[in-house]
Amino acid sequence: MDAGAPPYPPLEDRPLKNTIALFDVDETLTPARLAVSPEMLHTLERLRQKVAIGYVGGSNLVKQQEQLGAADRPVTSMFDFCFSENGLTAFKMGAELPSNSFIKWLGEDPYKELVRWILHYIADLDIPIKRGTFVEFRNGMINVSPIGRNASTQERHDYQKYDEEHKIRETMVGKMREKFAHMGLTFSIGGQISFDVFPHGWDKTYCLKHLEDEAKKPGGVQFTTVHFFGDKTMKGGNDYEIYVDPRTIGHSVTGPEDCLRQIKETFDL
Repeated sequence: MDAGAPPYPPLEDRPLKNTIALFDVDETLTPARLAVSPEMLHTLERLRQKVAIGYVGGSNLVKQQEQLGAADRPVTSMFDFCFSENGLTAFKMGAELPSNSFIKWLGEDPYKELVRWILHYIADLDIPIKRGTFVEFRNGMINVSPIGRNASTQERHDYQKYDEEHKIRETMVGKMREKFAHMGLTFSIGGQISFDVFPHGWDKTYCLKHLEDEAKKPGGVQFTTVHFFGDKTMKGGNDYEIYVDPRTIGHSVTGPEDCLRQIKETFDL
């Protein structure tokens, strides 16, 4: 994963054939919005000697570089597959794969209708604090945060507890499902302070399309065993769809420490 990392066998020559391990990022590989630990990086290096590895996260590549990479360590070199924004921006061995766009799919006018409603709703919310960036526009979705994505780490922790008690996100998502039922959108609660909005089928299972496409390429690997590790695996969580997908073997984790333990147990590291 760094300049001193050992070379990795070609994908087709990994000891556990046709197998890939996919990981959520926040609260799986890293604490929420914080940097990955040296122990996790070392474990992933060892794992990559045995199987193909990849991550699939809702955030964009810039944020994943901040959490997983370093100035001299591009995140796209650390994993065999990088699936940013659930795979709408994707890389294989550092090379970009075909991408897609939320705004192209939805259209500008329906998008403006959606954002107007969200901002009015958040403006009228009575919650302890509000910060900034309540709607973050991404290539494949929008991320909505009632407190605002500029909240500090401590404010995120405090809000998460408040949200668990008062169901702020859950209530807002319920109203949006009803209001925008005609738009064909999925609303998925994840992380500590926000939820994602994207077209049906553009959840984390979207990344599996890239793996299936790999099998059709000349010399491509057919991944017949796909392990997925994530923390928001309950119904309504943003890992749920890929966790229960029949194409994957799901592993529910409680945080990075638990993820480390399960990686070592599952792959005999």
